[in-house]
Amino acid sequence: MPFAQLVIGPPGSGKSTYCNGMHQFMSAIGRQCSVVNLDPANDHTDYPCALDVRSLVTLEEIMEDDRLGPNGAVLYALEELEHNWEWLEEGLKELGEDYILFDCPGQVELFTHHSSLRNIFLRLQKLGYRLVALHLTDSYSLTIPSLYISTLLLSLRSMLQLDLPHLNVLTKIDKLASYPALPFNLDFYTEVQDLNYLLPHLLSNPKNPTALDQKFEGLNAAIVELVQDFALVNFETLAIEDKTSMMQLLQAVDRAGGYAFGSAEGAGDGVWQTVMREGWQGMTIEDVQERWIDRREEFDEMERKQREEAERRRMAEENGESEGDGGGNDGDLDSDEEMALRNPVPDSGIKVRRREA
Repeated sequence: MPFAQLVIGPPGSGKSTYCNGMHQFMSAIGRQCSVVNLDPANDHTDYPCALDVRSLVTLEEIMEDDRLGPNGAVLYALEELEHNWEWLEEGLKELGEDYILFDCPGQVELFTHHSSLRNIFLRLQKLGYRLVALHLTDSYSLTIPSLYISTLLLSLRSMLQLDLPHLNVLTKIDKLASYPALPFNLDFYTEVQDLNYLLPHLLSNPKNPTALDQKFEGLNAAIVELVQDFALVNFETLAIEDKTSMMQLLQAVDRAGGYAFGSAEGAGDGVWQTVMREGWQGMTIEDVQERWIDRREEFDEMERKQREEAERRRMAEENGESEGDGGGNDGDLDSDEEMALRNPVPDSGIKVRRREA
């Protein structure tokens, strides 16, 4: 039974960067992984592309032949892919039981109300794929209250449209410290706590609301109430270059899709599955706040020193091995004997007298 991630999200949220980073991470843990590009506008990928929709249809051809703009051309391309489903099906058969990352287009219409992408996902399920939708959003959206509310609405609409196991992810969390300070702690945003506290921050001038603020006050309250009534949206966090952050997100994805609770033929990462079943304890949201917002510079410096120390140890071990190999007499000694010679046991002062026979 193959597994797959459907990587969606608005433009600039880091979908292709995520696919590249996750492909490298899965390769490092021994999981067979392939990336499929479903974005006809993505003409440059950093990851090795196992299957590319541009070999079927390109954005430039559609714009020229049908005189469509970029957004309309992407929608047309996905409709073309839906109608030529056999092309995608045959390509996936060649990938066998590989874990698949689908790099999807960034037009939000595709995962909010347009049917082609949803129909493609449904056909993937019929092929036996266990799917998890991963909705990426730039963490910059947290710094502007109105943008954060829009992000909540987009995430909620995507969850309802796709009707799949779904995770919302705040990407570029390591950049958050360089943005304007947040009025609340990070857990307020990731857990989508009481949004009524955010209403005053939606006003252009909270101390002296304008007529326009008063006009939209009721609309803001209704939108907040709508999101809270569904109570579906929350967020994971991701710093793509941080190994711990990648491990934590992959753990959440594996549990959402069922990968952590069963065997995946050909995956070759039984140790990872065991760790996930036993509940590897990663970073809490408070740890993420401390690492990437409150004390980022301090942690960066500490990790830099750790890397330098690890590099010095590695160089010292390599130099020690090369010296041992060239020493001649010591080359045949076992490691225990070498340690005994380098670190002799100190004299205890006790004299042992042997009895004569």
